[in-house]
Amino acid sequence: MAQAGDAENLRNLRRLHTRRAIAERLDSEHRHSYLRDFIYGAIDGAVTTFAVVAGVTGAGLSSGVIIVLGAANLLADGFSMAASNYLGTRAERQRVDKLRGFEEQQIDVYPRGEREEIRQIMERKGFRGRDLKRAVNVVTADRRLWVDTMLQEEWGLSQYVPSPFRAALTTFLAFLGVGLLPLAPYLLAWTGGADGARSFYTSMLLTGLAFFVTGALKSRHVVQHWLLAGLETLVVGGLAAILSYWVGYALRAVAAFS
Repeated sequence: MAQAGDAENLRNLRRLHTRRAIAERLDSEHRHSYLRDFIYGAIDGAVTTFAVVAGVTGAGLSSGVIIVLGAANLLADGFSMAASNYLGTRAERQRVDKLRGFEEQQIDVYPRGEREEIRQIMERKGFRGRDLKRAVNVVTADRRLWVDTMLQEEWGLSQYVPSPFRAALTTFLAFLGVGLLPLAPYLLAWTGGADGARSFYTSMLLTGLAFFVTGALKSRHVVQHWLLAGLETLVVGGLAAILSYWVGYALRAVAAFS
């Protein structure tokens, strides 16, 4: 059984290491994935919206209040998170552009010093003697490669920065889409299609499912099994919901004050 699995793994590795597969994989690294932006938006949308639902329910307020506050949270917090992501990603891109200009200026003004930096970088990578000299010549012969190498090795930056607009839009849509789930039972009850008394329990079920699925998707970006990642997100989101409920419950007297 183990030998069959090893043979299958070997066949998969061979397919992944053909010339064409390697070239496609290297090219694909230049295309940014926005799954991270989706996951963060989805988790935050589910947590904050259900926090509103749980807090208002704990305070003993009406379903109408839940709908109003939940909708306000979806739009205001969703836009706020998207705007923050846009500005943060844009700042990252601007920093790369600034340092690229700085390195290009240094190459123009003092190429000998910049060449020495490349030499030391290549030397730290293990190049010696003629190989070191050849590596330095290859890198410094291509101005863009020269600058890209300095950005990555000296500043620890990648020249491939995601689109600020796409990152923000992905976050906003994920926040709205997943954040709408805790609110959906109340909207359905409001339109006359469901029992309002059961809305909170349905909201809990949908939110828990959203937490688990989003956490499982997160496992693609970390070294963690999808089941554990899903349960971890479910537990953390659940704790936030419980805290919100008990805060609302503790302040129910304030909510009743008029």
